[in-house]
Amino acid sequence: MGLCDEVRRSCAQVAANARWVQVRSDRLAAVRPGPPAELDPERHYLEGTAEEVAMYMLTLDAINFGSGWFPTLRKREGCSGYHTVAWALADRFRSHGPFPPQRLRSIGTADVAAVLGQDAGHALMALYSRALRDLGQFIGDRTALEVVDAAGGSAERLAGQLAAGMPFFDDHGFFKRAQIAPSDLALAGVVGFDDLDRLTIFADNLVPHVLRVDGVLEYHPELGRRIDAGLLLEPGEQEREIRACAVHACELIAARLDVPPRVLDTWLWNRGQASRYKAVPRHRTRTVFY
Repeated sequence: MGLCDEVRRSCAQVAANARWVQVRSDRLAAVRPGPPAELDPERHYLEGTAEEVAMYMLTLDAINFGSGWFPTLRKREGCSGYHTVAWALADRFRSHGPFPPQRLRSIGTADVAAVLGQDAGHALMALYSRALRDLGQFIGDRTALEVVDAAGGSAERLAGQLAAGMPFFDDHGFFKRAQIAPSDLALAGVVGFDDLDRLTIFADNLVPHVLRVDGVLEYHPELGRRIDAGLLLEPGEQEREIRACAVHACELIAARLDVPPRVLDTWLWNRGQASRYKAVPRHRTRTVFY
């Protein structure tokens, strides 16, 4: 069983036995197609060489987590937490180029905070510096494109290598960040994969939120009240059910619309930027996995 099949099987099992979240099969038609996936060329570093852009995407995806902390970040005007981090890192690449792997292996919390324009005492800065040191160790003496080439053109294999090589990617049952890395590399136009459409959605806190607002996911009243009150959810049964039911629902929706789940993920994530969705609290869990 491959990594993507493991995610599908695991999430289907969780959804079938869920106590806190229900997939409303009668609401699957509420999800409609959206615009094509693309990366914002201002907020992402896409103008460099293929090697530089690949290194940017690997570096960004190494620290592409922290949604549970994002309300406490100092954000750029008009930006989400993710785009604040992506844009600040892009500006660093534009001014100084990529971090050499040996530099990543020794990067400190204050260094990361300075690049991202955040306070060094913020909890995410220590986690981000650890994640970047892990990336430096994982890359070793290779280039970014050599890291990707080692997967032999398979997005699923690259996801598996990332999950096996770095603890913060080892998100069993979901592998959200391990899967989004090859997707981002492909969107950036520097790498092609033969099996990109095998990827599942990238289970975070925004896609389930959009599905909840659209009525596809229905939460137990107690869980709904906790989220609506803005209270943090601890990692565990409730938040795993939220993410697993989102993955399973999206498998059903993707089959209905005849699109790859990764494409559906983009439609839902982009839809979540609209004011209708931002007006309602989403679940927040402080975790390194999304």
